[in-house]
Amino acid sequence: MTRPPVTLHDAVARARLSFEAEGIPSPLADAVELAAYTLGCDAADVHRRMVLRDAADRGFLDRFGGLVEDRLGRVPLQHLTGRAHFRRLTLAVGPGVFVPRPETEVVAGLAIDAARGAGPRPVVVDLCTGSGAIALAVADEVAGAEVHAVELSREAHAWAERNVGAVDPTVDLRLGDASTAFADLEGCVDVVVCNPPYIPDGAVPLDPEVRDHDPELALYGRSADGLAVPRAMALRAASLLRDGGVLVMEHSENQGFALDALLEEMGVWGEVADHTDLAGRSRACVATRS
Repeated sequence: MTRPPVTLHDAVARARLSFEAEGIPSPLADAVELAAYTLGCDAADVHRRMVLRDAADRGFLDRFGGLVEDRLGRVPLQHLTGRAHFRRLTLAVGPGVFVPRPETEVVAGLAIDAARGAGPRPVVVDLCTGSGAIALAVADEVAGAEVHAVELSREAHAWAERNVGAVDPTVDLRLGDASTAFADLEGCVDVVVCNPPYIPDGAVPLDPEVRDHDPELALYGRSADGLAVPRAMALRAASLLRDGGVLVMEHSENQGFALDALLEEMGVWGEVADHTDLAGRSRACVATRS
């Protein structure tokens, strides 16, 4: 008796169940994204083919199955596909660069709002740019923005350079230490945005994707409270921003109160407010240069 062909729906459903059993977050979204990558289409097309019960050929099943096994081994989804979706953009990512997270899309949104309110040609600086995600989102969504970005890691900078070239070559991308970067822009910047490393030294991330694959330089804040790097970035932002300029900085859900207090103690911020992400967790501080 001939077995019925395996459908795309079957293959994705099995992958989702396997991911669920291993405790992988967003199991259906990961399974669909791997299928889309294998087929060379987008997620919407995968869902359409699943509804139509399209057959899955042997070549697809072999390639898809290999990716599923790697994902079950907790290789980051974005390392398998080589891409990360961030707001309206699709960025190239891989080993050596921090993979942008959905919660950082909210941080980018706060910077975008601040830039839109700063006039027709806002000057925006992204410190610790990593893949270039925030800088490129600002350039994409804020008409007339002059965007600058800096990254310390040569490996991460190479990924950012690739993304800048593909998305918006007008972004001024530099390789260097964010704590001293952009001497030519001091006192002239409208918005500084930063997603710095902020994990406390000695803390071990629970997610294997973070612990085993994200670069340590992008994770650890260089102090017991994780705030040494954020403090240095706030000091640099204070020098870069004009009076009335805005700092937007990401932090962990447990650091909001401490970072707000740190900024208030500096004596250069006239207004400090904390903002939550889409899950309602404390996620970013927004401060106005006095």
